[in-house]
Amino acid sequence: MNFFEQQERAKRNTSKLVVLMCLAVISLVAISSVAVAAILALLGQRDPNAPFMPGSWLTQTIALLDWHLVGTISVLVIGVVVAGSLFKYLQLRGGGKAVAESLNGRPINPGTIDLEERKILNVVEEMAIASGIPVPPVYVLEDESINAFAAGHTPQDAVIGVTRGCIRLLTRDELQGVIAHEFSHIFHGDMKLNTNLVATLNGILLLGLVGYILLRSAPFRRSNSKDNSALIMLAIGVVLIVVGFAGTFFGNLIKSAVSRQREFLADASSVQFTRNPNGIANALKKIGGYQAGSRIHAANASEYSHMFFSRAIGGAFSTFMATHPPLEQRIRRVQPDWDGRFTSPQLEPADAAMPDIERSRAVRGVLGAVAAGTLAGGQLPTHTTPLQANASQDAIEAIGQPGAEHVAYAQQAIAALEPELRAATHDAYSARALIYGLLLDASEPVRSSQLAALEQHAEPDAYRYVLKLSAKLAAMDPRSRLPLVALALPALKQLSSTQYTTFKRCLGQLIMADKQVSLMEWALYRIVVHNIEPPPRSPNKAALGNLRDECQVLLSALVHAGHMDDSVAQAAFDAAASSLPFNGLTLLSRDDVSTAALETAVIHLCNVAPSEKRILIQALARAVEHDGFVTVTQAELLRAIADSLNCPLPPLLADVHAIL
Repeated sequence: MNFFEQQERAKRNTSKLVVLMCLAVISLVAISSVAVAAILALLGQRDPNAPFMPGSWLTQTIALLDWHLVGTISVLVIGVVVAGSLFKYLQLRGGGKAVAESLNGRPINPGTIDLEERKILNVVEEMAIASGIPVPPVYVLEDESINAFAAGHTPQDAVIGVTRGCIRLLTRDELQGVIAHEFSHIFHGDMKLNTNLVATLNGILLLGLVGYILLRSAPFRRSNSKDNSALIMLAIGVVLIVVGFAGTFFGNLIKSAVSRQREFLADASSVQFTRNPNGIANALKKIGGYQAGSRIHAANASEYSHMFFSRAIGGAFSTFMATHPPLEQRIRRVQPDWDGRFTSPQLEPADAAMPDIERSRAVRGVLGAVAAGTLAGGQLPTHTTPLQANASQDAIEAIGQPGAEHVAYAQQAIAALEPELRAATHDAYSARALIYGLLLDASEPVRSSQLAALEQHAEPDAYRYVLKLSAKLAAMDPRSRLPLVALALPALKQLSSTQYTTFKRCLGQLIMADKQVSLMEWALYRIVVHNIEPPPRSPNKAALGNLRDECQVLLSALVHAGHMDDSVAQAAFDAAASSLPFNGLTLLSRDDVSTAALETAVIHLCNVAPSEKRILIQALARAVEHDGFVTVTQAELLRAIADSLNCPLPPLLADVHAIL
């Protein structure tokens, strides 16, 4: 099942969740109505000297179950559920950060020098660049168990959380397997479903909380033969507690049903991503052989139990309503010849956290040399890279399911970065300076104007960093721009609202210094803003067939970014347009392809169905690979468009044999 089919499945699961929760609420209304009617009937018969008459009580209970009582109970129950769910939704609208902080997670500073933390950051950075999603911030839970989670609504606000035990006790290959599993949840929409599940269940749990409050207040109320208010309060409190337990039971059953199959799919995706079944299998074996296992001790662990890599909580019904399949089943799915023995984890030596450069070079081989831009035979051309046959189409097939070759590419792309530039991505001040520096123009008059604007409007430290890094940025291989931007995103997300406002204003001033916006500038700006700002309110869903002009703008922009002559450009455009559901698309001139039109196009096209997004991106890919080469601007523009459509596009891989 590819990425686009998984996205459709996630939407169906969301609809299924709504239906299941509606059924659960209806069941709770029915239970509450019967219970309240039974208690009122019992209180109506309250006479110390009169014998209890079951038949009369049952008759009165049925009589009390009229539309007035059921309607009142329905309004109260639904009101509490909706209020509780809305409250939790507002709490979680901050994305994965809100979930991590609720679990007492601490963000790992991107510039940390702690070897253990550096190890997990390196793995996450490689995986993110390999898969084409923004590098997510990483949070650590100070828990000695082995576990991890991915949380958020979209890849843009996602975070990765890991326990201290996960970092300390797993090898790098095992960490790769675990993180690849969590990335699968990000790709396939599982994260959003998990967050919606937390918010919805919170409303049902609130019923039990109200019951406890009423139950505690009942003993302080006077009661006599004529005043049953205390008994009524006590009875309603008991009913709400029972209803709350019933709701929790239904909710846990739903979590279990929704989560189990998705864990198997994420395990399979992890193996495909790393091409190493031993990584995730050995991590699961260590959980099974470790005394602390994967249990999370945070106070809110039960609320988020379905988000974790492995079972985070236990209990009397933990097997019956477990959110994860048994470890044995998961291990045998990825390692059928497993001997059934778990592994007792040992503390990883500190130096194991250091990047093993020699090992990574051996793994990356010639492919890595292509990514870095050099081979034994000499320097690659700086403006184009020969592609593998159907490289763009292969990248589309790899959306949501990248492979080990993409990881190898990402490892070398990171290793090829100039050390000072890479270090600059890890700090908020220097990361801002890095993005500013990437936008500096090669023309001296424009560059001087840009620097003057920065000196006046940017923070002094950021301006000084620009001056410090500008020479190295100017000498950098242009193909390193995207990896640098990806690595800088976690630091940029730490900016306060005031700092971000200044940062965004400076970006605009740098871009408009020459009174025009190039495609490269728009692509870089679009990637940064799309991955830092919360997503705008979505307009109505659109059909691809109604967005002819928008598709025409995107195709024309990509063709012109290839610096082709007119005949080749027209041929590339026609080849791409033939796969779209339109007749008579026209290649726009360079002057007619404005960045404003591009911005409008991606905003509208973002709202088409996943299956139609696939058709669109395949057409864009045909335009890019028509002549067998890709320019840096084309690669950045294609990435920016795919990113804006929420389709994480892995790197386009080069054809090593063609170069040799």
